[in-house]
Amino acid sequence: MKFGKEFVSQMVPEWQEAYLDYNSLKALLKDLLRFVQTRTPTSMASTPNGSALNRRVSLYRAFSGLTSRHRESPRAKEDEEILVSEDGEDGRYHTFVTVSDEERGYEVKFFNRLDDEFSKVVRFYKMKVKEVVEEADELSRQMDTLIALRLKVDNPMVDFGDGPNCAVHPINGRRAGGQHMDVIEEVEMLENLERGENEPKTRKQEANGGIEGFKPPQLEILEHVKINVTPKTPRSTLKGCLNSDKQDLSFSKKELRKAEELMKQAFSEFYQKLRLLKSYCFLNQLAFSKIMKKHDKITLRNASKVHLHMMETSYLGTCDDVTRLMERVETTFIKHFANGNHRKGMKTLRPTARREKHRSTFFLGLFSGCSVALVVAIIVLIHARGLLESEGRDLYMENIFPLYSLFGFIVLHIVVFSANIYYWRRYRVNYSFIFGFKKGTELGYRQSFLMSSGLAVLALAGVLSNLDMEMDPRTKTFEAWTELVPLGLVIVVIGIILCPFNIMYRSSRFFLIQAVVHCVCAPLYKVTLPDFFLADQLTSQVQAFRSLEFYVCYYGWGDFLKRSHNCLDNNVYKTFYFIVAIIPYWIRSLQCLRRLVEEKDGMQGLNGLKYFSTIVAVAMRTSFDMKKGMTWKILAMTSSIVATLVSTYWDIVIDWGLLQRNSENRWLRDKLLIPNKSVYFVAMVLNVLLRLAWMQSVLGFREAPYIHRTALVAIVACLEIIRRGIWNFFRLENEHLNNVGKYRAFKSVPLPFNYYHDEGKSR
Repeated sequence: MKFGKEFVSQMVPEWQEAYLDYNSLKALLKDLLRFVQTRTPTSMASTPNGSALNRRVSLYRAFSGLTSRHRESPRAKEDEEILVSEDGEDGRYHTFVTVSDEERGYEVKFFNRLDDEFSKVVRFYKMKVKEVVEEADELSRQMDTLIALRLKVDNPMVDFGDGPNCAVHPINGRRAGGQHMDVIEEVEMLENLERGENEPKTRKQEANGGIEGFKPPQLEILEHVKINVTPKTPRSTLKGCLNSDKQDLSFSKKELRKAEELMKQAFSEFYQKLRLLKSYCFLNQLAFSKIMKKHDKITLRNASKVHLHMMETSYLGTCDDVTRLMERVETTFIKHFANGNHRKGMKTLRPTARREKHRSTFFLGLFSGCSVALVVAIIVLIHARGLLESEGRDLYMENIFPLYSLFGFIVLHIVVFSANIYYWRRYRVNYSFIFGFKKGTELGYRQSFLMSSGLAVLALAGVLSNLDMEMDPRTKTFEAWTELVPLGLVIVVIGIILCPFNIMYRSSRFFLIQAVVHCVCAPLYKVTLPDFFLADQLTSQVQAFRSLEFYVCYYGWGDFLKRSHNCLDNNVYKTFYFIVAIIPYWIRSLQCLRRLVEEKDGMQGLNGLKYFSTIVAVAMRTSFDMKKGMTWKILAMTSSIVATLVSTYWDIVIDWGLLQRNSENRWLRDKLLIPNKSVYFVAMVLNVLLRLAWMQSVLGFREAPYIHRTALVAIVACLEIIRRGIWNFFRLENEHLNNVGKYRAFKSVPLPFNYYHDEGKSR
């Protein structure tokens, strides 16, 4: 792989604009190369023995000597032609080219761009280093409080080395003999700098664990600290509503474990930030040296010597704060959160990326091939038996088809999501960071498509077993085991999702379960992007929820052996037919309400009203489907048109960030990930057309030639799932570009402690 592609592949996606623009500098060098090639005499270039003539002429030049200490070096003269200086006021670098020929214009243009890019890199690196140093100071203060809390909670006996039996209780200060605990060595960074590592220790230092003047953390700090309780769970939310904001420390074991867990997450995230910052520094230095070597190769001048020296002496090459902080974080984390186990601590700080396994590719091909073969078998059996013209066709479509359509909706949604993951990776959308996946646990498009193909094989095999259209003439019933296949598949799928064993992507399954619980309990849980993203997916699976309701009615109160039911005549079923269609939109509106209260963002209120309009439209449309009548039709059509217009505008303008008239890309947005702009216009048109598909019942499209009514409903539901897949890509693209604009490459982890004097300053 060429360096340019490798450079792009290793960039932090959210920082890509802060990197050295290697491709533009390379393009300027190509212009310079074309000029150099056109300036070369054609006679010399076309002469086959031109190089031999040059070598022969060089034999008659004056000898320059072996040492050449007192002679003027040609290299030194070349170095004098290019000078680099730093502006002390704004930290910008300027290159002065003293060449006087026509080549100077190209080189000036190249070096001006190089200076701007390098100055941009140095400024960004300075800013980020300053941020991590300030964050390190805050983490240090939090660690002081955590250690003090440990002493308060655990009540250890600490031996300070004054004597064999001189253990002082850190809480009450009384001396006691017998048991004692070793003091945790905290070798401060400043002490390591002031005193060399090989400096011999005094007896006093050895007695105090190697630290001169060791003092336990002052417990008075706990008097100025309160626990930072973020209302993330239902219990904390209700407690925060009933009690005051002040959460004093209770010095309990549970409180200590919670503080340690938050600090562990904070240190882990802080270490990832340091790693990416170190990688940023290294990649830009490497790109700078590569581009200068290309310049020297084209111009036959040793300009890289001056510039590489400039890079090595700049802030980018001399600042070692990041490396020192990484070493300090590793030591602290291993000591305090891994019980001194180096391997365990580093495994947490540096999680390994998921490795692609050959068996996943094998099973993907196997299940995909089996799915295609089963589809072909079903089509052949339908035509061979003439099932489309059989008497049991309507009975099958009204009873069995809704059961298996549930699996069709799920499989299609997973396939669409697999395509989303593929294109997110292709266009470098950092979806794992946006969703908050732990590194190494996120699913790729192969794994996602493997799950969909495996589920498709199970569902199609069930369909193949249920293709009987005629009852047993003796018992006047269908076979029980075939009629129970759909219910068995549902139980198998639920069992796999809830399986506690570490098989079949357990971390991803548990992540999904957690997000589902957050959606069901909205607005009691703090709303994060995975929660409302999943809730948006559920709004496109209304027909799947109705299929689940039909499962309960069909197998609970229907006669499944005769494929008959009276669900549509049951008032309870009709009531829940309303409720299950409204639940996803109701969840989403409650999430908007929670964000409106927490974030004080008026747009969340408008978003909640949008979902409320959809709730009204769904209720009116469902009422029209059941009760008919011109009044219900007018109400359903009016509410559906309003909800469609509002939702379409919100999708394109707010969620996708498109239709900006004054943007660089007219009617789109300033930044686009897909080079072909027509894709965005096609996506907008498709979103509008597919939004209109859900109005088919209001517009009177209830049947089509050779298509049963239930099949038409399923097709419309599938179109909505496809529309949601298109929405997914552009929604995350817009979120990614917002993160890029703010250089937001890390998630914020709340710290466990707040300080009273800090609150006074903030007020």
